Amino acid sequence: MHGTEDPSAWVTRWTHLLPPQSQVLDLACGAGRHMRWLAGHGHQCTGVDRSAEALALAQAHGQVIEADIEGGPWPLEGRCFDAVIVTHYLWRPLMPRILESLKPQGILIYETFALGHEKIGKPSRPDFLLKPGELLQTCAKLHVIAYEDGYAVEPPRCVQRIVATPQVPASGQQIELGCR
Repeated sequence: MHGTEDPSAWVTRWTHLLPPQSQVLDLACGAGRHMRWLAGHGHQCTGVDRSAEALALAQAHGQVIEADIEGGPWPLEGRCFDAVIVTHYLWRPLMPRILESLKPQGILIYETFALGHEKIGKPSRPDFLLKPGELLQTCAKLHVIAYEDGYAVEPPRCVQRIVATPQVPASGQQIELGCR
């Protein structure tokens, strides 16, 4: 089941940017692999998914909301988060809502499949694959901390990933890149 595997290395690499006890939204959370990681580091998590079965596992790590975010109303109207995490999910009409869900100093950590992945496996429909540079263009009004667009070896996949914030860091403020 989606969400029972280890958290994404991209997510674990960048969550050090979150202030202690951040309010975090895990969108399309599945069984809550990122909620588990974040709650384990003292953050307050909200997970949204359409699968009641997956959310039954995720609820151990925070608040869960069962919702069809593609066909139904946005279930988080008026709520903003210190961080929004999205992995292996793309529904382009939601991108403005996702960005609006960030607090002014919030952190977006997003990773999903890109064109080229159709030659490797699923998803293979262009509707679910980012075009070259699309994630960077979608986040053009944000301050980009990190961005990758290409082929990842383990497991084999074509991905785009971004870490971005609505607010440009103050002059002289350093952002630790988390390189290992």
